[in-house]
Amino acid sequence: MQVTETLSEGLKRELKITIAAKDLEEKLMDRLVTLKDQVRLNGFRPGKVPLVHMKKTYGRSVMAEIVQETVHKTTEDALEERGERAAMQPQVDMTENEVEANEILDGKKDLDITMSYEIMPDFEIGDLSDLKVEKPVVEVADEEVMEQIEKIGEQSRPFEKKEGAAEEGDRITMSYLGKIDGEAFEGGADENGQLVLGSGQFIPGFEDQLIGKKEGDETVVKVTFPGEYGAKHLAGKEAEFDVVVKEVAAPGELVVDDEFAKGLGLESLDKLKEIIKGQIEAQYTNASRQKVKRQLLDQLDEKYDFSLPPTMLEQEFAGIWNQVEKDLKEAGKTFEDEETTEEEARADYNKIATRRVRLGLVLAEIGDKNEIQVTEDEMRGAIMQQAQQYPGQEKEIFEFFQKNPQQLAGIRAPIFEEKVVDYLLELADVTEKNVTKEELLAEDEEE
Repeated sequence: MQVTETLSEGLKRELKITIAAKDLEEKLMDRLVTLKDQVRLNGFRPGKVPLVHMKKTYGRSVMAEIVQETVHKTTEDALEERGERAAMQPQVDMTENEVEANEILDGKKDLDITMSYEIMPDFEIGDLSDLKVEKPVVEVADEEVMEQIEKIGEQSRPFEKKEGAAEEGDRITMSYLGKIDGEAFEGGADENGQLVLGSGQFIPGFEDQLIGKKEGDETVVKVTFPGEYGAKHLAGKEAEFDVVVKEVAAPGELVVDDEFAKGLGLESLDKLKEIIKGQIEAQYTNASRQKVKRQLLDQLDEKYDFSLPPTMLEQEFAGIWNQVEKDLKEAGKTFEDEETTEEEARADYNKIATRRVRLGLVLAEIGDKNEIQVTEDEMRGAIMQQAQQYPGQEKEIFEFFQKNPQQLAGIRAPIFEEKVVDYLLELADVTEKNVTKEELLAEDEEE
């Protein structure tokens, strides 16, 4: 095997690799010797088929297999001998000339390969013990727990029919028919719709126009659909609803006690409080971890600055940009609506892509250097979580991941990243800081 470097530019490499025809011929003959003891040909006893006849019968098909195997092994050997790690799967090009391809299969021509790839950047993970993070902590108050329980109770609050005008908090049963430019639209009608006035469940302005209405009243409610309304064909449109009020009901008393908890399948109100508190604490713990993780990543981003594999960066940016364009299209917006330009947006998202790729490489290097592994049990658990979203199709989901290594890598990556974050938190100087719920749940502007 002869290897010649034809390009070395930044992280880009290109090699020309030549495998001599005589080397391929030797592999072919060795393979045919092994094969002749396995084949059965009319006119020959087992194992007695002449190699000349074997080559004539099987030579080209066996050589095709050898070429494929040789190309795969040669690219791996070339990287190992050069002490390089490819950032992505190398691109391998061979002759596309049919005449030359046939000559290679006939053992009359050397096999020439052009191997193009990008190498992983060379950087060292330094001392990580100087990492410092501030962990936000929120104490779950009893009042917040009861507030959440009362929200649950609102879904089962009793209502009693009443005479007179509807007030905020009352429930109206009605029939309605929505129209745009005099034409009814899909999804804009109901014969027995129920609406609690003040709940904000309907289009802004709809509920306000029903306050003061009584059973039997007929009215026309005029509203404008929000510009970001989910149904794109209705977003920003003016509409009229022909409404007939069928019943007005006043809210009854909501009693939150042990009987209420039993109605939810629990033995007591205390048990319900315990569960709700646990759910809120889990939410806050997750939010706190995200804040802490962001601090760690920010510090790592400041620590390391190195060149990135161009293709890796291009693919990361393409994924982000495709999502940006999709979101804008679905929202019916333009870059101008977001008070920016496409050029400025591209520059901003290129910075995000650069940060993601660099931090991904840093976290991977920290994980590899410290032998952080994702176990089979962790992978099975993650796949099971995915499968549970498709009841009855669990077997198919597991088979899908087994047959798609790239998708399996997508399952592994976030698990690996969180384990590396756990490792960094063990090294870091972590201090706790009590904050309000609002401070904890507030999204960072840069995110």
